[in-house]
Amino acid sequence: MEKAEILKGLADATVAGDVEKATNLAKEAIRAGIDAYEAIMNGCAAGMNVVSEKYEKGDMYVPEILCSAEAMYSALEILRPHLKASKVEVPKKVVLGVVRGDIHDIGKNLVKLMLDAAGFKVIDLGRDVPNEQFVEVALKENAEIVGLSALMTTSMVNMPLIIKDLKTKSPKTVAMVGGGPISPELAKNYGADGYAKDAAEAVKVAKSLVGGGA
Repeated sequence: MEKAEILKGLADATVAGDVEKATNLAKEAIRAGIDAYEAIMNGCAAGMNVVSEKYEKGDMYVPEILCSAEAMYSALEILRPHLKASKVEVPKKVVLGVVRGDIHDIGKNLVKLMLDAAGFKVIDLGRDVPNEQFVEVALKENAEIVGLSALMTTSMVNMPLIIKDLKTKSPKTVAMVGGGPISPELAKNYGADGYAKDAAEAVKVAKSLVGGGA
C-alpha cells in the first residue's frame, strides 16, 4: 500500500469505528516506514476531525463517536511506541473539564480525544467540576494548560472565576475555553489565553499556546 492510501485508510477506519482495520493499518504504517507522528496526525486525528464535524452537523451520535474513539485508540497503541524520542520526552499536560453546573460533555470528550491523538497528556476531570478543582489539579500536576468547557449560559459564568483564580495561583498555566455559548470576544473578556470553536481547533490553539503535543 502507498503512504497516502494508508493514511486515508486510518482516517476512514477511525470514522467508521473499525477497530480491526485501524489496528492493521497502524501496523502497515510502521512496516511502510511512515513516521508515527504523521500517521497519528494525518490518519487518526484527521479521522477524528471528520467525526467532530459530523457530530456538529448532527450526522453522528454518541454511540458512533465512542466506536470511533475505540478505533483511534487501537491505532494509537500501535503507533505511539514508534514516536521519535524528541517528540514524547515531556508531553504537555492539559487539565480538562466541564465547569460546575454543566453536564454536557460530548464536546469536551472530543477535545480530549483530539489532544490525546496529538500527544498531549490529558487529565480529564469530567463534568460538573467544582471551580477550585481545576486550579488544585493544575498545581498538583504542574499542568501547562487548563481547558474549560460549557454549553449552558448559566454555567459559563464560572469560567472567569476559575481563570482569575488560576492566574493568581499558577500564572504560568494558560487557560483555554470553548463550548456553544462562548465566543472569541467572550473568551477575551473572561481573561482566557485561547479559544477554540471545536475539537480540531483546540489542538491548534493548544500548540500555539505552549508548543508540544507529540
